Amino acid sequence: MKPLFTRGPSPESRILLLGLAAAALIVVNLYTDWLQPLRERAAALVTPFYWLTDAPARVTGWAGDQLRSREELLEENSRLKRQVLLLEQRSQLLAAVKAENTQLKELMNSAEMLDERVLVSQVIGVSPDPLEHVLVIDKGRDDGVVPGTPIMDAAGLLGQVIEAGGSSSRVLLITDASHALPVQVLRNSVRAVAEGTGDLYRLKLRHLANTSDIREGDLLLSSGLGGRFPAGYPVGEVVSVTRDPGRSFAEAEVQPRGRMNRSRFVLAVLSGEEQALGSE
Repeated sequence: MKPLFTRGPSPESRILLLGLAAAALIVVNLYTDWLQPLRERAAALVTPFYWLTDAPARVTGWAGDQLRSREELLEENSRLKRQVLLLEQRSQLLAAVKAENTQLKELMNSAEMLDERVLVSQVIGVSPDPLEHVLVIDKGRDDGVVPGTPIMDAAGLLGQVIEAGGSSSRVLLITDASHALPVQVLRNSVRAVAEGTGDLYRLKLRHLANTSDIREGDLLLSSGLGGRFPAGYPVGEVVSVTRDPGRSFAEAEVQPRGRMNRSRFVLAVLSGEEQALGSE
């Protein structure tokens, strides 16, 4: 009788056959492209398994982000706000330094055009009285500054020293209501007197003859009369002229060239005697 179950190849034969088949596949894969379509399909089939095996890590990361405490978020927000404030402060400091450098360069350019010796000073105070236009600078008699020393900025005349201490001085601005300054028109040398009005942005020319040749846009310079201010320094620009046929005199409004309330650095114009005092 035939046996009920036929006996197949031995295990050793099967292993040898599988080994030969694997070796043949390796050789084919190394030296031909026949198995490339099969590899691509296999890669597409195993991609979902990679995604599934990585899912726990992704879920854990998402849960960690969602479960961060409110205190941590508030602390991080506070830290970022502090960093923004620090950056804004640094930006403002850089802008201030840049503005100071620009103003100092303008002063140096103005100083090069003057024949007299000049001294760079810094404004360290202003009068608290709104009716008194007075600045305080950080230079005094020890530096050669005396009462009457003209003070200017890069744009024009500001005023004159009225009190000089050892290391600081008080400066009366040309816009003060008690100040008057002899001037002349650059265009035709017509002389006049510019008086302060108590307004930092306005001077007035009073008692002008109606026939005076003064027009809007005329530049006024110091005339040098009176011996207080040297001649030729910019004072202001005529912005309006009022002539009334029924009156004997005309009036003109002048906008000062100097930055009365904006200049932080100024020039003290020293005369020969002041230079000698400063060198002692």
